[in-house]
Amino acid sequence: MRPDELKEALLGVMEQKHHWAWPGFTSGLVRRDRLHVHLEQEYATYVRDFPLLVARAYVVCPIPAVRRELIENVYEEETGGISAGRPHPELFLEYPRGLGMDLERFQHVELIAGARQFRAAIDRATIGQPWEVAAAVTTLFLEGTRFDRGELDPRAPKRPQAPLEQHPLVKHYGLPIERLALTRAHRQVEGSHRAAAWRCLLEHGAPAHHGAMLEHMRAVLAAWVTYRDHVASECGLLRAEDGTPYLAEAQDLATRSKPPEA
Repeated sequence: MRPDELKEALLGVMEQKHHWAWPGFTSGLVRRDRLHVHLEQEYATYVRDFPLLVARAYVVCPIPAVRRELIENVYEEETGGISAGRPHPELFLEYPRGLGMDLERFQHVELIAGARQFRAAIDRATIGQPWEVAAAVTTLFLEGTRFDRGELDPRAPKRPQAPLEQHPLVKHYGLPIERLALTRAHRQVEGSHRAAAWRCLLEHGAPAHHGAMLEHMRAVLAAWVTYRDHVASECGLLRAEDGTPYLAEAQDLATRSKPPEA
C-alpha cells in the first residue's frame, strides 16, 4: 500500500470517529448528576494510562526518529513538561474537581461493559503488536478527531476551537475557566503531536504492517462506538429516530434497560 493510500484509509477510519450522543454532552442535555459517569469512564478506560499506552509503541520501535517523537509525547503526557507542568491525567481531574465531584470515585472506577471492551481492544492493539499498530491506535485514534484531515490538508476543515468561555463544561455546568488546564495544554501541543503522529506512520511505517494497522484501527473504532453507546445510556441519553439524542424521563433512568453485554 502506497503512503497516500494508507493515509486515505486511516483518514477514512478517523472520519467515522463521531457519535450520535455527543451533542447531548456538548449542549448540556446530560443531567449534572450523571455527568460523572462520562468523566469516570473516560479517565479509567484510557486517560489515566495514556502515557503508558504510547510508551508501548516506543519500546518496540526500532527507528530512532520515531522513538524521539513517541518519547516526547510520553514526556508531555507524563509530566506536562512542554506545556502545563503537570501530568495530563492529573490535569483531566481538574474537570471533576472544578465541578465539585468526589475525586475518590476516580480512584475506584468500575468500568461498564462497553468500556471494558474498548480497553481490551486498545490493549490488543498495543501489546505484542508492531510499533506501527500501537502508535496508530494511540497517537492517531485516541488523540485524534474526525477533523484530522485538516492537520494534513490546509483546504480541509480543522477541529473547531471555541473560546474557553464557550467550553461546554463552562457554559452549561459552571466549571471555572481556570479548571480547563488540560484543554489549554492540548491546544498548545496537539498541533505538533498530530503532525508528528501522521509523519511517523506515513514516512516510517513498514508496508508489511499496513494491514494490521488498519485492522486494529477499525476494531478500536467499532469498540469505541459501543463504548460511547453504553456511556450515553448510563448518562440517560436515548437516540431519536432522526439520530439525535434526547433525555430519558426521570423514571426511565431508574428502570431503563442497559445495553446488552457483549
